[in-house]
Amino acid sequence: MKLVIVTGSGRSGTSSVAGTLKRLGLHVPQPEVEADESNPRGYYEPLWVTEFHKELLNPIPVRTIDSRPTAMERAAAAVTPEVEERLRAWLSGELDHPQVVIKDPREFWVHDLWLRVAGQLGAEVTTLTMLRHPTEVVRSRDTAYLTEQAPGFRRQRETTNVAAWVNAAFETERTTRGHRRAFVPYADLVGDWRTAMTRAAEQLDIVIGDLTPPHPVDEFVDARLNRSQVTWDDLEVAPQLRDLADRTWAAMNTLVTAPHDETAIADLAVLREEYVVMYEFAAAIALDETTAQVGQVRRNLNRRLDNKQRRIDELKARLGEGS
Repeated sequence: MKLVIVTGSGRSGTSSVAGTLKRLGLHVPQPEVEADESNPRGYYEPLWVTEFHKELLNPIPVRTIDSRPTAMERAAAAVTPEVEERLRAWLSGELDHPQVVIKDPREFWVHDLWLRVAGQLGAEVTTLTMLRHPTEVVRSRDTAYLTEQAPGFRRQRETTNVAAWVNAAFETERTTRGHRRAFVPYADLVGDWRTAMTRAAEQLDIVIGDLTPPHPVDEFVDARLNRSQVTWDDLEVAPQLRDLADRTWAAMNTLVTAPHDETAIADLAVLREEYVVMYEFAAAIALDETTAQVGQVRRNLNRRLDNKQRRIDELKARLGEGS
């Protein structure tokens, strides 16, 4: 049996490709996360999986895409025997279909966990990673999540999200090297889904059936979905980070036709080292600001606790007067 895990940076087309795979005959475990205004065509995410990852990663916390080079180590440290047993118990009841799709952009943080559990249950894991240029991902995230935020905050989030896109690219590539995998550019999917999915199916060794039109995917995938066509001129990002993101994007796209290209993998390893140094210097420069913000949060928390304690003391006093 095949377990096709759909991953990639959030807002990169993971829902579109998971919905496509479902219409090509693969099974999405039920129930699914319901569609909403951010994604009216549907997420195609098993609800249990999203809740499982949230419960595991939110307390650490590790974001869906996270700029910290240590994020994967933090996620791995949160995996306990109890966590592994929860996944095993759920997944064992979902493998009665020959080809199962699991989609959640958070999965790559704990991909080794999925590999272990699926392997123990006799399932072969493959991954389909969606690729979308970081400028489009970041602008799409802005539109979905930051519309009401002030310009200064949006600028900070744009920088963080570009860095997180870069980090997610490195970690997704590193953790999926040991098995069959496919990388699908979002533009390829919406531009000519038959060619994109035929290539991916061959790379993953999955069956997608007859693609002769008319096909249900024709109505689902629309080129007009690729509406966040923006450039670096539309974002405020440091030139060094922009250059690193562009080189990462180029290396990742080499994997589209050759998922295990040795030169691209070596280039990405070098780029990751460059990113780690960049991140450490950025953290050092921002140390005073970070310390000040942490201090302000602590002061606000202490103020709230003091106010609550005064309220408790007032209520006790009133109760004492009435007795």
